[in-house]
Amino acid sequence: MSEREERPLLFLDVDGPLLPFGDGPQCEPSGTASDSHLARLDPRVGPRLAALPCELVWATTWEEEANTELAPRLGLPQLPVVNWPEPSDAHEDQWFGLHWKTRALVAWADGRPFVWVDDEITDADRDWVSTHHPAPALLHPVASSRGLTDEDFAVLDQWLRAV
Repeated sequence: MSEREERPLLFLDVDGPLLPFGDGPQCEPSGTASDSHLARLDPRVGPRLAALPCELVWATTWEEEANTELAPRLGLPQLPVVNWPEPSDAHEDQWFGLHWKTRALVAWADGRPFVWVDDEITDADRDWVSTHHPAPALLHPVASSRGLTDEDFAVLDQWLRAV
């Protein structure tokens, strides 16, 4: 296995962790680029993400638009993008309190250690991942009102280096 394949994955959501919905002009998360929404993006986050010992992967409804609209503003290269299941495939998971992204992320990780950074992670997701994923996984919730903070980066860095 190459060094890149051995590195843990970091699945990164956009709305909430990178584009907080906190104080300031209110803008609902849209999954599409708009100047007012993108004004919430802190370009200092990009180098901090790139410095983490992991492979970054977009795990967002922005999908490929994250590479065209966000990566350049953050100084990140083009990143892999998770393709999401059809909404009908995720309906049963929502019924049981499981986030619609959870199964897709575990499948994408394919047994590799991973971190998932999102503002909608629940205990149901943690329980399901611990039962269905053979490698270490950290499901790290970020408050959508503030986005990623110094404390979040400290937790992510420490976990990734320990894996």
